[in-house]
Amino acid sequence: MSDATAQNGMSMEFHPQPRGGEPRPWAFPAPERGELPNGLTVLRCHRPGQKVVAVEVNLVAPLEAEPRDLEGVAGIMARALSEGTDRHSAEEFAAELERCGATLDAHADHPGVRVSLEVPASRLTRALGLLADALRAPAFPEGEVERLVRNRLDEIPHELANPARRAAIALSKELFPADSRLSRPRQGAEETIRNIDAAAVRAFYAEHVRPSTATAVVVGDFTGVDLDKALAETLGDWKGAAAGPRPVPPITADDTGRVVVVDRPGAVQTQLLIGRIGPDRHDRVWPAQVLGTYCLGGTLTSRLDRVLREEKGYTYGVRAFAQVLRSSPEGTGASMLAINGSVATDVTGPALEDLWRVLRTLAEEGLTDAERDTAVQNLVGVAPLRYETAAAVAGTLADQVEQHLPDDYQAKLYARLAETGTVEATAAAVAAFPADRLVTVLVGDASQIADTVRDLGIGEVTVVTDQ
Repeated sequence: MSDATAQNGMSMEFHPQPRGGEPRPWAFPAPERGELPNGLTVLRCHRPGQKVVAVEVNLVAPLEAEPRDLEGVAGIMARALSEGTDRHSAEEFAAELERCGATLDAHADHPGVRVSLEVPASRLTRALGLLADALRAPAFPEGEVERLVRNRLDEIPHELANPARRAAIALSKELFPADSRLSRPRQGAEETIRNIDAAAVRAFYAEHVRPSTATAVVVGDFTGVDLDKALAETLGDWKGAAAGPRPVPPITADDTGRVVVVDRPGAVQTQLLIGRIGPDRHDRVWPAQVLGTYCLGGTLTSRLDRVLREEKGYTYGVRAFAQVLRSSPEGTGASMLAINGSVATDVTGPALEDLWRVLRTLAEEGLTDAERDTAVQNLVGVAPLRYETAAAVAGTLADQVEQHLPDDYQAKLYARLAETGTVEATAAAVAAFPADRLVTVLVGDASQIADTVRDLGIGEVTVVTDQ
């Protein structure tokens, strides 16, 4: 209370400070699994209060199925799904989506094509009808496919100019055999994109897109929505021949320790990408690997950031992560284990030296219980916030389908993370990033960094000219 208030005889009433309520138990949502008469698998998850419904459709059209001279056709097909159908032109289709307040996106990756829809629950049936049209009878007009091909060709120089993308392309080429689709750009290179036309897109669609091998994930508040009827009248009208599962060849890679410098004369920064392949989510070590990798480089409090960012000031941030490349029930899948970041050109050598020191110290001394506890708190504790939206839940469920995981995988993962001890997390992190079995890609000025890196003894150094 101020002096003036007191002198005027006035009093001020303070309301009690709000307090947090009792925490409620939380678990990742469990979907209900079913199948439409046309063979389409459907996972649905009712989420009260989520008035924006998210739909994810997995199409088994993997990049390895692309003809070698048409690589990138899966991505062009994915983009072209919304460019007109047997009922609407491209402009009409876009206008109908807008009237629904809906967004429709699609992209292609190694496991297949993913189509994503978000729409207010009140307009779900109408939007599902548009999604069904795009899957059932896309027009793939000559002019629209030509435009998408031109767009993709325009993107390629920008990707090559981006140091992070250039490093990823170089690492894939270096890690995987030349005859593996994994060794080449996911969205295709210039020499293959130029070969793609509407006929090639239609042929790829006819060969690989069908309801019997597809899965639709629908998440949101279904109150007042007859979802069974909506699905039957829309996606249930999609016809196609049955098909058996595609064989998934094993993934092989050469992780002999070595360094590739992609030369960019005059570059003031060096982009770092250090990687190898490891197990996918079917492996029992995955939870411990998630925990150990997070302690190593998952956040601002991780070891790599603490040394390279906070202590030395070499970088704005360095991250360690695992990204699933492809999975199969037979255990022939794999993930990319990587460390990435950027540093000033003149400290490239010292930064790499300190990074390797962190890896060796981890192997010699292990993680601390405090590091493990912080990682568990961050990974498990924030899960309810991470999955507040229907889109986040739908995306994770679709990932599980794509990676041939059981529907309760994510829910059990959090329990396993909480149970994982410090010793187990340390062992997994050390196995994921052995100091002598890492392929390092550096995008930067070779004249300033190559000799310094050679002196570190982390592997043979090869300089390639950037293109």
